[in-house]
Amino acid sequence: MTEPPTESLHANLLTVDTHIDIPWPDRGDFTQDTDYRHVDLPKLRRGGIAAACLVAYVGQGATDPAAHAAISRQTLAMLDAINRGVEGAPARICPLAAEIEAAFQAGITAIIPAVENGYAMGEDLSMLARFRALGARYMTLTHNGHNALADSARPMASLNDPESRHGGLSGLGREAIAEMNRLGLLVDVSHTARSTMMQAVRLSRSPVLASHSNARALCDHPRNLDDEQLDALRACDGVVHVTAVDGFLCPRDIRAQRPVGVVDYVDHIDYIARRIGVRHVGISSDFDGGGTIEGWRNAAQSPALTAELQRRGYDGEQIAAIWGGNFLRVLRAAEAVAAPG
Repeated sequence: MTEPPTESLHANLLTVDTHIDIPWPDRGDFTQDTDYRHVDLPKLRRGGIAAACLVAYVGQGATDPAAHAAISRQTLAMLDAINRGVEGAPARICPLAAEIEAAFQAGITAIIPAVENGYAMGEDLSMLARFRALGARYMTLTHNGHNALADSARPMASLNDPESRHGGLSGLGREAIAEMNRLGLLVDVSHTARSTMMQAVRLSRSPVLASHSNARALCDHPRNLDDEQLDALRACDGVVHVTAVDGFLCPRDIRAQRPVGVVDYVDHIDYIARRIGVRHVGISSDFDGGGTIEGWRNAAQSPALTAELQRRGYDGEQIAAIWGGNFLRVLRAAEAVAAPG
């Protein structure tokens, strides 16, 4: 059967961008068509993005009680801003897979809050329930720099990090994964050390995702996932969402010669799909958090990815899985594992 033209196919896809940072402090401008944000509601709608994970990102800092309390307050304020940002707009907070699908059918943009960096909870497991109550559906265990939960892929000299602080997950990190499973919060292993990631995959009772990571075989960066890590994601029925940060897509020598673009991005999708299957790869931009490549500079240009996937021979069913179906599957799996109520 002949595949539909890109415009028609893309318009009918339930597309999900799984990692978009929100600006902070909040400017109250999410519903405005700005010239300084890569993602706002008008750009999402022009680009045919049905659902977007808006992320409360907090950078790693000191791990003392006062710093933990302050960063937890900031994270709650960021999640509250995500919730308030959709008021009066053709968008709504949709933490559950069924709610995302219902919003798509109604022509409403679904917003899925998330948290980047387990530093946000400090050492207080009860914060996870508060994040979940504000709609959060995943939490990245680390960012750059070790925290109380786990080791990061990038120890920070500025924080006096040793190469490894915990040997992967700490005892608190293991407790946090159990609590996240109970709450239906997906465990996100982007930014984590290899040891952390492999331990998390074995420990989590629901599939693990990498919300914004790439293939290390194509770009040897500590933030990217090697073949054994990709295999581990397949084994837990998880998903890795390729991200549009040029430094994670192409080595430095290539970046010095030319811009990194959509073709390079889809090279990573191709590699992961061949290695572990179309079922285990998805899409993220990391817009407003460092992501931007030639041909995909903002959310309005998102059909360019669909066009490149079609050009490479992916059919409509496969493109639908990559653009959102795989993410919805792991959301449902986490919902099935979560404790009732």
